Amino acid sequence: MTIDIGDSVTIEYTGRLDDETVFDTSRQSVAEETGLVEAQPDREYAPLTVDIGDEQVIEGLEEGLIGLEAGQTETLTIPPEKAYGEPSEDNIQEFETDALREMLGGQTPEEGSYLEAENGSQGEVVHVDEEVVRVDFNPGLAGETLTFEVDIIDVN
Repeated sequence: MTIDIGDSVTIEYTGRLDDETVFDTSRQSVAEETGLVEAQPDREYAPLTVDIGDEQVIEGLEEGLIGLEAGQTETLTIPPEKAYGEPSEDNIQEFETDALREMLGGQTPEEGSYLEAENGSQGEVVHVDEEVVRVDFNPGLAGETLTFEVDIIDVN
């Protein structure tokens, strides 16, 4: 049975950047080998089940699964426009330093630290001075071409 929209698909996967850095995986052994376990100690590494058409994963991964079958292994290369897009200046927000300090209970953020917006998105503080703080809310993988090694475990 080939995968189509409406199917529930269970996969094992490893995601890599162009330089072969592993940025995500469902496999415990790969997570241990690459240091992901130390970076995310509370995460459970297990097969992922995706409902095709429900936009639960990035567009390019979902599209790449369509037409595959249970038992198949495939390498999918996903360009930025089908993943997390290109970095955009629109995703860099400026805050008045005094106002942001007040929101943070008197603390002044430091460059390189991360803030969480009310909508749950994370941003990196990229500039701090007496007047303004700039926070970059671009996704961490924006601008990256992603390669996924995917094993199709089950299709329902």
